[in-house]
Amino acid sequence: MSDPLQRLRDAYSVRTVAGLTRRLRPRPVGGDGLTDLAGSDYLGLSADERVVSAAAAAALTWGAGATGSRLLTGTTTLHAELEAALARFSGAPDALVFSSGYLANLGALAALGGPEVLVVSDELNHPSLVDACRLSRSRVTVVPHRDVGAAERALAGRPEEHAVVVTDGVFAIGGDLAPLPELAEVCRRYGALLVVDEAHALGIVGERGRGAVYAAGLAGEPGVVRTIALSESLGSQGGAVVGAPDVIQELIDRARPFMVDTGLAPGSVAAALTALRILSSTPELIVSARARAGELAWAARSAGLPVTRPDAAVLTVTIGDPHAALHAQAVCAEFGVKVGCIRPPSVPDGRSCLRLTARATLTDADIALAGRAFAAVARMLRIPSRR
Repeated sequence: MSDPLQRLRDAYSVRTVAGLTRRLRPRPVGGDGLTDLAGSDYLGLSADERVVSAAAAAALTWGAGATGSRLLTGTTTLHAELEAALARFSGAPDALVFSSGYLANLGALAALGGPEVLVVSDELNHPSLVDACRLSRSRVTVVPHRDVGAAERALAGRPEEHAVVVTDGVFAIGGDLAPLPELAEVCRRYGALLVVDEAHALGIVGERGRGAVYAAGLAGEPGVVRTIALSESLGSQGGAVVGAPDVIQELIDRARPFMVDTGLAPGSVAAALTALRILSSTPELIVSARARAGELAWAARSAGLPVTRPDAAVLTVTIGDPHAALHAQAVCAEFGVKVGCIRPPSVPDGRSCLRLTARATLTDADIALAGRAFAAVARMLRIPSRR
């Protein structure tokens, strides 16, 4: 009888040759001393004393965990308070908190999709949205990136009675904004819901960081549904869906990633609620994060690297080959800079890249250090400097 694990070893060998294996790296207490351009703590709130203290106080009051599904064990006043605050901040009537942003995406499309619903998805949507489309049990049409015309053609030619168009608000890898006003108009015309993942837009885009949907003037649209990650700008953990009461009730009744999952831990709820209050009262954090993103883009461009223009706090340096991308990441680390290295299957073949993220708390010295690291990467790739 054959070894049932041999196929896994064979697959691992293939990934190793292709430069597509991953490994967990230890994270020392107090940090590793590297300038962090890899995480998504855009406003620097994950270590803010007010946020951490709120989390600790909530854990002492409510316990370490939620103890079960909120439908089984009850929902705390903290959860209800966070949902009300998220809805108010986003300019929407209602919200529902999930235990992760990933599950918020799964829950939204699982409840809003179905065999009688067409789902139209941007080809560069976050992997959680890709998985959510599969879980929806809908027929899924993947359209070219930011191609409103392709989305319209898919909606116009559908045999299904209902449809959902799903997109990132700010795309997680490229950092570019979705054409939300145009997509919303197409959805209105063809009677489709628009689902927008605001993970990388909340706290960065729009008035006081209210997100891409708000910035596009769509916050009050009943046909627009937003998913939110509490682990990015809010520096906590968890996710939420924001939208019309009809949508939220559908999720409570039918979204298994909410119904059967243990609720978000009270400490994380309190941390996100406190971070949201800080965001609401400190708009300079948003200004700083966006300014630092522009400075990082300039530093990379000056080194000759092919870098995207940041519409929020994410920017990407395209490398292409996964081995070269890993080497570039290592070069940055040698200079004391931590960057993300994104390889297939997170991106298509031939599009491995360095993913850089700006943070409001970056200093001028951090930007200068990043510039030196970028110059070293350009030399490694034999790209002439533009300085």
